[in-house]
Amino acid sequence: QVQLVESGGGLVQPGGSLRLSCVGSGFVFRIFPMGWYRQGLGKEVELVAEIGILSGPTKYAESVKDRFTISRDNSKNTLYLQMDSLKSEDTATYYCGLLDSPYRGQGTQVTVSS
Repeated sequence: QVQLVESGGGLVQPGGSLRLSCVGSGFVFRIFPMGWYRQGLGKEVELVAEIGILSGPTKYAESVKDRFTISRDNSKNTLYLQMDSLKSEDTATYYCGLLDSPYRGQGTQVTVSS
């Protein structure tokens, strides 16, 4: 079955950086567009970044554009999200998932606070 396992979350100060990883299994990773989603406390799920099957095209939510970078390594079945210049409003649980599907990982918590 489809499995997605995120890692790399944690506590970081405003202006700091984190790199999230997501390892996929149980499906042919390289043929699916992928995305990173997030959900803050009391907020709706937001698609923050998406990537096509050959590392492009990429697309970002306005709230993270020019600060976050999505990438993938199909040889490792791994999706990444590099997050720079983090803000308190980036605090959320981050999930990876197959685009246009119900498949998501269990999530990793990112907390941006001083």
